[in-house]
Amino acid sequence: MENKYTFSKYVYLSRWVSYWYQISEVLKLEPDNLLIIGIGDGFVVDILKRNIPEVKTLDIDKKLSPDIVSSVGDMPLENNSFDVILCAEVLEHLPFERFERILSELKKVSRKYVILSLPHFGPPLKFSVKFPFISELKLAYKIPYPRRHIFQGEHYWEIGKRGYSPKKIRRIIQKYFKIEKEFIPFENQYHHFYILETI
Repeated sequence: MENKYTFSKYVYLSRWVSYWYQISEVLKLEPDNLLIIGIGDGFVVDILKRNIPEVKTLDIDKKLSPDIVSSVGDMPLENNSFDVILCAEVLEHLPFERFERILSELKKVSRKYVILSLPHFGPPLKFSVKFPFISELKLAYKIPYPRRHIFQGEHYWEIGKRGYSPKKIRRIIQKYFKIEKEFIPFENQYHHFYILETI
């Protein structure tokens, strides 16, 4: 039986980098409890369960055995249920028309922070240099290339595509959260991270 989450098919190097950033950003916040939306292959879930007192998972796919079977847009959870919510590479799988409603749900359920990552389309220009005895210098720039998004069964939208500029996404997010930090990992220019504080 084919498993769509086999290591060689699902966990390529740039995704592995994103796992590191997801785990690192969550642990920096030192939550007592955490909600992870979207189980994926379970790697991030397993690591965080070893480091955080209480971790719950939420996914629409009951075959993945989440703690809570639900859509992110209508979570059966009380207000301020979790210190931190991790929602990595999930929301692009839902129509953009639902984006604001989902942000509202995330704000309702989160007590302190939401860590959100979304795909960011566009060719990157990257430069790194390392001299002895000096820290490595890394610079990256996303080249704007706003081509029209075509749904092919996975992503309904992506940052950087026509109609989904980074500025537009930032403006919508700021209706619901304070953006404490946002970044695109140098090693994976396709994933855009937002560290969001509830306001």
